[in-house]
Order: sequence, then C-alpha cells, then structure tokens
Amino acid sequence: MTTTHEHYVQQLLTRFDADPERTAVISGEVLHSAGELAAATRRAAAAMDRQGVTRGDVVGILTEPNTAATLILQWAANFVGATAAHMRWIHPGEPDDELRAELHRALSSVAGVRLLAVDQANEARARDLVADVADRPVVAVLGAGQPGSVDLTAGAEDVAPCPDIADGDLAVVTQIRLMSGRNGVCWTFGVKNDMATAAPWPPPATGRSTFLITAPLIHSDGFGADDTLVSGGVVVLHPGFDAAAVLRAIARHRITRLFLGMPQLLALAAHPDRAGTDTSSLTELFYTGTAAVPERLREVQEAFGPALIQVYGTGEAGVVTLRASGEPDTDGDVGRPVHPDALSIRHPETGVALPDGEVGEVCAIPRWPSAGYWHEAKLPTPLVRDGWLHTGDLGHLDAGGRLHLIGRLSELMHINGVPIHPEVVEKVLSRAPGVAQAAVCGVEDTDRVAHIYAAVVPEPDTVVDVAQLRRRVAEALSDHHVPGLIEIRRSLPKTGWGKPDRVQLQVAARAALTRPVSRV
Repeated sequence: MTTTHEHYVQQLLTRFDADPERTAVISGEVLHSAGELAAATRRAAAAMDRQGVTRGDVVGILTEPNTAATLILQWAANFVGATAAHMRWIHPGEPDDELRAELHRALSSVAGVRLLAVDQANEARARDLVADVADRPVVAVLGAGQPGSVDLTAGAEDVAPCPDIADGDLAVVTQIRLMSGRNGVCWTFGVKNDMATAAPWPPPATGRSTFLITAPLIHSDGFGADDTLVSGGVVVLHPGFDAAAVLRAIARHRITRLFLGMPQLLALAAHPDRAGTDTSSLTELFYTGTAAVPERLREVQEAFGPALIQVYGTGEAGVVTLRASGEPDTDGDVGRPVHPDALSIRHPETGVALPDGEVGEVCAIPRWPSAGYWHEAKLPTPLVRDGWLHTGDLGHLDAGGRLHLIGRLSELMHINGVPIHPEVVEKVLSRAPGVAQAAVCGVEDTDRVAHIYAAVVPEPDTVVDVAQLRRRVAEALSDHHVPGLIEIRRSLPKTGWGKPDRVQLQVAARAALTRPVSRV
C-alpha cells in the first residue's frame, strides 16, 4: 500500500476541481481549462477501468509531441494503477521503422502492454503497429476512432484512484536516448506522489507560474508540467523549439518559466525579434548544456540578466548543481551542488571518493531517484551502487565547491593509447574564430583503429580554415587531440534539448570514413 503521500493524479484533480474555469494548459491555439482536463482524465481512466486495466498493467502512450493528450493519457493510466509507458522517440521525425522496433520491443517484453492509448492523429499508426503482435493490446483513442478501437472520451467519469498502489510500483516510463541504445527511464508512484506534494500550494506571493515547454514531454518535462499545474500554474506547450515562436509566446502569455539547452538559449538571444520583444515576465530561465564562448555568454547575460539560472542534471538524477544569475563562471563550471552532501566525485572503477581537483565520475543521491531502465533491472554496471547514483559524467570539484564537467565516461576516446574527452576538443574548436558550433566523437575504422571525428558549423558567411583548426587544437592540447576527420556542416544533429545528438554524430562519423572529407 502507499505509505507516503496522496496519489499525484488525485492531487492534480483536486487543484483542477477547485478552480475549473481557469486556463491550465495551452497547446498551440487551444486553451484547456482545469475543468476540461479533470473531466477528460476521469473519463479516460473510467474507460481504461472498464477494459480491465489495473495495477501492474502497462499502458503504452503514443501521441503527437507536446499536446494535452500526452498528459491526460498518462494521468488516466496512473489513476487506475497502471504504468504509463511513453512509446514515442524523443525525435518526432524518427523513421516509422525505428518507432516500430521500439514499440515491438515493448509489446514483446515480459511485462507486455495491455492497452495502447493514442490520440486521433496516431490511431492508424497504432493499429498498423500492433497488427502482427501475437498478444495484441487494445487500441484506445482519445476521441472517436475506427471500429474496434475504444473511445476514451465516451462514458461516465465514475472512477476512483486505484486503492492498492505501492510506492515502489512503476508509474511512468519516460523516453530518453542514450549512446548505449537504452531508452526508457522508470519512475515510481512514490516519487511522483512526493513530487506533487512538494510543489508549493497555495501559489507563492509572487504569483502563479506560467511554464513554456518546448522539449518533449515524454523526456522529463512531464514532471515540470505536473509541478506547475499542481501549484495552480499554467503550462504552455510547443511541439519543439523555434526561437521566433518562443519569443512570441513569452510576450503573449507572459511566460515566467522556461527551460532551454545552451544552443537554444544562444539562438533566442541572437534572434532579431528579441530586442523588440517584452521578456520582462521571465523570472526563471533555466539553461543546461556545454558552456558557450565568453562573448556569446555576455550576449545572453545582457539579454536576459537576472532570470538566468544554469543547471546541471541527468534524466535519472534530476537537478544536481545550480548557478543563479550573477554568480561568476569560473571557466566553464556548472555551479554548486544543490545539496553538497548529496554529490561526490568517485573513482569510476573502485567507487572511492576523490579529493577536490581530481577527475572522477559524478555521483549523486537524488531526492527523487529513478528506478532504473525499463526491462533492464540487471545492468552490467548497476545505476546505483553503495547508495550513490552514478551519472556516467566525468568531472571535478574546485576549491570553491563548483563542479566542472569533463565529458562522458562512455564517450571517452583512446587515441594512440591516450584517453581523450570529446568535450575538451569541442571547447577548443567552438572558440576558434568563425566557428558557430562544434561537436566531437570517436569512431573506429574497419581495422579497429580509433579516430577523432569533428563536425564544425561556421558562422554565417564565414569560411573556416580546417588546417588552422587543427593547429589550434594541437597548440591548446596536443597532437593526440587533433581530429583525424573534420567535416564542415551547415548544422549539427540535435536532441530535444538542442544538445548535439551523439548517436547521429556517430552515424555521420562512420559515413565520413568512407567518403572524401578533410583528414590529417
């Protein structure tokens, strides 16, 4: 039985019922009132209940990116005690065959999927995907669907939350994409319930929050949406990041909270519409990712000033460090630990805590830990060891307690026997004259010889000299750090947060080995 807090969906519904007429979610041009969201959630939950969905079942969710349907279907599945497993990749444009492979992996797992809940735009795709699955799940649509599909909007709202949920039961499986190929981070009801309980209520004296979400809800922003809504705030959903659209939304909806990756933040600050846009409503502009060159950071500071808050965290650990506006950037640090006693730099192999200044794996004890990866309970290396969650990031703490990140443990390259961190090379390349962006990864040829691959995006109307880039890296680091392959590109593949997509970068690197590019 639940031993901590009230069911998080019930907490949301209580807030919605208290002020049903207020606008709670804005998706595109559609405004959803709190009452509409509560009614839709209860009807969908009641329909799932009539299908026999209950505690221990898995409800797959397949919707268009960042719509109210994603939230409603997750809430409904959790309300009846089922696990809500988001099926869509973080990239809305992924090929159907990759989506099919991921869905089939879920449907054929030992847990299985009892019901596949979709919006109307994805019904045909869902029916096609499950057509050749042996233990075919029910396809349920948030709206009138084809014959044979369950209408989740029909019927009464007479349903109560599942009475026997345990804190350790899985509530949500969010989708992230990792170099290892894993996706699906699990979160328990105990964590979700505690998150909702911790949200401020009544709203703070500064007023209700209006949160603009551009990154995929199925990654982690469902948590940010729930936190905002249970606090009485408003969530504005965009299907992706577009700087002009974000600026219009800030002014139109008086956005107070925004979370961006560093490349997105730079694009927002540099957009020609920014100077003429009223962004004074922003009180929390969180950003994450690799630090930009000092000149670009000054542009951002001048544009958004006191609203800027840098954070570092992971999908599994949540926020680990934070730096508020005005705190100095000591050459690329990512701020101080939110809870100093809950962060440790440890030897990647022995797990021994390392002193300040020494590089090791960043480990944390999050308040709201994930429950690991879906269907991968027995990983070769456990996610949590000796009570510490191992992030896979390499870094060190300076004398002032600030965290400096070096790179990913899994992305460490060995060139001629020398360990090389991609981010170290990226930092040098990105600060070269005429370079707008740079991303680096390691790639092996058919003889298993490792090479450094660099993708470089020049500033507009600028020609970058590849030979000068190589000399710059050699002088700043060493000959071992010089990329063996440098490719000049118009853009970099990006994740939903605007960070370089290293999975796609590896694909480009392997392709570069077989075609003429600039090489050493």
